[in-house]
Amino acid sequence: MFSNYLIGLREGLEASLVVCILVAYLVKTGHKGRLPALWAGVGIACALSLGFGAVLTWGTHELTFKAQELIGGSLSIISVGLVTWMVFWMKRTARHLKAELHGKLDAALAMGTGALVATAFLAVGREGIETSLFVWGSVRAAGDGNAPLTGALLGIASAVVLGWLFYRGALKINLAKFFTWTGGMLVVVAAGVLAYGVHDLQEADFVGGLQDKAFDISATIPPDSWYGTLLKGTFNFQPDPTVLQVTVWALYLVPALALFLAPVGFGRRSVGAKGQKSSHEQAEAVGGHDGGTDGAGVDGERVHDGAGRGNPGTDGVQG
Repeated sequence: MFSNYLIGLREGLEASLVVCILVAYLVKTGHKGRLPALWAGVGIACALSLGFGAVLTWGTHELTFKAQELIGGSLSIISVGLVTWMVFWMKRTARHLKAELHGKLDAALAMGTGALVATAFLAVGREGIETSLFVWGSVRAAGDGNAPLTGALLGIASAVVLGWLFYRGALKINLAKFFTWTGGMLVVVAAGVLAYGVHDLQEADFVGGLQDKAFDISATIPPDSWYGTLLKGTFNFQPDPTVLQVTVWALYLVPALALFLAPVGFGRRSVGAKGQKSSHEQAEAVGGHDGGTDGAGVDGERVHDGAGRGNPGTDGVQG
């Protein structure tokens, strides 16, 4: 349940921040009357994401067991690829996200209402599709009744509340650290989903090695025990994985986590004055010098209060 709560929180918060940026920019630039079109695009994106999740959940029930496992394993692996791309993309481009969205909004406003709806739909829909696919894969891997889905929904609900608090200026958070910690944990969760996807492909006879167990500690950690359930729900732990599962898990987790946690600018040598900060320190410092002008954007370290107290010329969120 925790891993799915984390997925819902992380992905939902990204979508919430995107909506905050879009809404704030329309209000700030005097286009408050165009908000219904924006919300229409957001609503369509949410409906599409829910529909996609429903198709994944109930659309394969009439298939044979091997067909279900083949589709499930393939989609689980695809979801791992998407979430991995997402966490690395956010780490690399988060600081420029607000400027990018503002540019797209300016172009959409010039083109008309339909373009504005499409811009909001595309901005939020990508997050929604990724969330649906990854939550579906994680829920299948956890296999613990309704608890994983409940965790994901609670995470999304928490993200919506946090997004609203950001917009109203009632909450500040160091987004760089938040996305680093949650991104690292998502990489760990993704490794478990990947291993489970490989196991599905083995059960479908698409990949061999189903009987080649790396180890079996079912007697020590029974799958139906409270701690076995906790490990499975949190890390997609399996007490009797195959050799291929363990191999794939390690080959993904170790390099992906190392690259993700490496400081920004890792491996680059810079020539400058004595006492120049390391690239990691520079990354931590970006956004701090002009933090008072940041609104609900993601281009700095924090989401700052711009609602009701920033001056009209700042880049804050006007409530």
